[in-house]
Amino acid sequence: MKPVVFKGSGVALVTPFDKSGENINFDKLGELIEYHIDNSTDAIILCGTTGEAPTLPDDQHKAAIEFAVAKVKGRIPLIAGTGSNDTAHAVMMTKFAQKAGADAVLCVTPYYNKTTQRGLIKNYEAIAACTDLPIIMYSVPSRTGVNITPETAKVLSEIDNIVAIKEASGNISQVAKIAAMCGDKLAIYSGNDDQIVPVMALGGIGVISVLANVAPKQTHDMVMSYLVGRTHESLKMQLDALELTDALFCEVNPIPVKEACNMLGFDVGPVRLPLYEMSDENKIRLKAALSGYGLLK
Repeated sequence: MKPVVFKGSGVALVTPFDKSGENINFDKLGELIEYHIDNSTDAIILCGTTGEAPTLPDDQHKAAIEFAVAKVKGRIPLIAGTGSNDTAHAVMMTKFAQKAGADAVLCVTPYYNKTTQRGLIKNYEAIAACTDLPIIMYSVPSRTGVNITPETAKVLSEIDNIVAIKEASGNISQVAKIAAMCGDKLAIYSGNDDQIVPVMALGGIGVISVLANVAPKQTHDMVMSYLVGRTHESLKMQLDALELTDALFCEVNPIPVKEACNMLGFDVGPVRLPLYEMSDENKIRLKAALSGYGLLK
């Protein structure tokens, strides 16, 4: 049995910027980390898609990891996003994350230049060989143009420190095949907030969540209720959150979730270009969804 990085709700944390958007707001990042620990989040996932990793220069990316490791102090797992469309860069960032004290890394499939399934295997083999840290693969073909097939997942699950997959293909049949083919050699996390319960019904052990940025306790409770057998309660929470989940993805992530955080007073700053602020129409929709879910009065 491979080590489990976490069970429950891991927040795909936004990266707070100052008002100019040019610098990370480290005071706010510290506040967000404390907020999530206080509100039952089970793991922090830093510098991923929701954390705007593609627009983080290496010095900011590294500084965020170092800061978060020191702030978390081992209270919950700290998972650093280190994936890249350049395998050598992913290796460099993964080595840095281990040296900085991260508990695990999240590695997205190469994007834009893409690759074949054979190339994916070589990519993850190279990353796994450079570190002792547990690796969570991240399959999100809608963003990267690359899908980790069940057959590829099975090959990679044979590598000792490739321990899990964040599955955001949206294809439940594919999740089922990965679960059937990989068994206990590969833990599965939902990468879609509207599919937490369906993925757990197929053996998933949690979620890496955008929703958790604004509803950490509720997302934690949804997962834990399922894991202890209160499946009807978990399903109700999944369905109750559907309107908000849809609103959080009405524009490209993390545009809506950053706007939601700011609406709730977290003051996380703007998104970085090429991302841009939400349309007024979608801001109205998002505010209504936050209110409907009981987060805004």
